[in-house]
Amino acid sequence: MIRFNNDYNRGAHPAVLQALAATAGDSFPGYGLDPWCEKAADQLRALTGSPEAAVHFLVGGTQSNFTAISAALRPYQSVVSAVSGHIHAHETGAVEHTGHKITPLPAKDGKLTAEQLAQVGESYRTSPVREHITQPKLVYISFPTEYGTVYSLRELQQLRAVCDRYGMYLFVDGARMGYGLAAGDVTLQDMARLADLFTVGGTKCGALFGEAVVIVNPTLKPDFRSYIKQNGGMLAKGWLLGVQFSALFQDGLYFDICRQAVELAMDIKAAFAARGIPFYLDSPTNQQFVILDHSQIEALEGKYTFEPDHQTDAEHMCVRFCTSWATTPQEVQTLIGDIQKL
Repeated sequence: MIRFNNDYNRGAHPAVLQALAATAGDSFPGYGLDPWCEKAADQLRALTGSPEAAVHFLVGGTQSNFTAISAALRPYQSVVSAVSGHIHAHETGAVEHTGHKITPLPAKDGKLTAEQLAQVGESYRTSPVREHITQPKLVYISFPTEYGTVYSLRELQQLRAVCDRYGMYLFVDGARMGYGLAAGDVTLQDMARLADLFTVGGTKCGALFGEAVVIVNPTLKPDFRSYIKQNGGMLAKGWLLGVQFSALFQDGLYFDICRQAVELAMDIKAAFAARGIPFYLDSPTNQQFVILDHSQIEALEGKYTFEPDHQTDAEHMCVRFCTSWATTPQEVQTLIGDIQKL
């Protein structure tokens, strides 16, 4: 079985495993206060061009999201998200469990627009009963989105302008950051300039596990480690995270392996297009959403694992094919050969 169902179905890049093995006999301070976490944080600060940024390493994406959001908000403040946003659709109410309401907005392509945010901000600003409703304080976006689309630099700048106008934070979930950077015109430097805080994912981008939380806004930095600990996110053997991220950031490995995944996804995209199979939307990243009929699904599911997304009509379903840092050209060529037979 060849897996195209997600980008976290393999262990870790060999360089990560080698780095972990090389340090297995050494001892370190705990809870992320070790030389490896310090080194990885410095590498990430250099990559973002933000020497004053606070960098913290947590184990998983959901944990990083609700910890960052709960740290940023007061009890009466809420989050604005696309209806398909990961925190709204895939995290079992983790953010709501911290006591914060999520306001979902429609977004067919997974992206929020500046116009939508302005409407939310203006509605609250002009409300005569603000003490009776939650204050929209944090805007959550994913880069890439859950549908593989990416915000352009101009779109991020527009979101930033609205956030500044209405005093809202911009939080970017970068669980697939490497794939998004490989597919658009946004850089990590842009992200650090435009977001108040964001994550750089390792779990889906070559690490065994781990996410880096980067906090740029000075008002959000104090006591963040206390929030990590209180939310069960402080790994005693924190150096295991630092070692992994340091290996991924060495010599651009993180960006190289994510770029390869996107290139292979484009080969799959071209094969579906050549066969005349429609797409749910146009994705430039490692996630491709295609519309297949039941016979086409049956023809492929015996050899491949892919993820059903939703039924489009009685005869067709939108399914996701997802490449990863570990996908091989041989696997993709095998899939392309079978696509051509559909």
